[in-house]
Amino acid sequence: MIRGGFIERNLKMIFTLPAVMFVVVMMLFPIVYTLFLSFTNWNLTSGMPLRFVGFKSYARVFSEPRFLDAIGRTFLFTAMCIALETFFGMAIALVLNRAFVGKGLIKLFLLLPLVATPVAVGIVFNLFFDPTIGLANWALGLVGLPKSEWVSSAATALPSLVLVDVWQWTPMIALICLAGLASLPSDPYESARVDGASAPQILMRITLPMLAPTILTAIILRSIDALKTFDIIFAMTGGGPGYASETLNILAFKYSLDYFKIEQASVMLVSLFVIGLASSLGIMKLRGSSEV
Repeated sequence: MIRGGFIERNLKMIFTLPAVMFVVVMMLFPIVYTLFLSFTNWNLTSGMPLRFVGFKSYARVFSEPRFLDAIGRTFLFTAMCIALETFFGMAIALVLNRAFVGKGLIKLFLLLPLVATPVAVGIVFNLFFDPTIGLANWALGLVGLPKSEWVSSAATALPSLVLVDVWQWTPMIALICLAGLASLPSDPYESARVDGASAPQILMRITLPMLAPTILTAIILRSIDALKTFDIIFAMTGGGPGYASETLNILAFKYSLDYFKIEQASVMLVSLFVIGLASSLGIMKLRGSSEV
């Protein structure tokens, strides 16, 4: 009776225990362990025993120009991706919000980039951007534009990666915005049309303000993902040529598995976590103010 009564009283906790354990083991533990390693001297090539060194690893990493440049590239890559994906995603959503023939087929095609494996996408676009046999330069030649080196040049490598990311993830923004448009009330639009408002006025003064929380939610989701983009960059450039496309995630990978400097790689990953968390909280605060 006692055992049965205990189970009945704590039934909710018992059923949620597997999910809590999963979160602790698979999500919380890696974060805490990485934070712990960032305060140690764990270098796999030094032969020294693991010991606590405080903020020495942080001071070493924060004074490294390569680390600071990687942060700048991470922010630049994320900002370019989010700006373009939000603009084109919103434009596509506005078009698909109208009734026309073939609308369902276009929605189906929008899903194709989302289900593609990022590494496979990177390999395909490497062939597409090939300076000699790639279709990208062939298309430029058809319209009389000069050929580009795409990912082979330090000047164009990062913008080329942005184009690939925009191609793959703009449909996600479009589908989220399309769902938000479908949930908007019709009364404000009817009142605006009665008052003689033009289409641009309706868009700027009704649609975008009411859709702002949805757009900011999509930006939060994409910002978190774009900040930690690894697979496409690694598959296409590996951070090169030189360090031209080396973001913080790529740099941390190199420090851990190429240079075996686990303590410095942990500092970089902790920094990336803090940047992502701060960015998400800032956008969430902006989203909350837009709902007031």
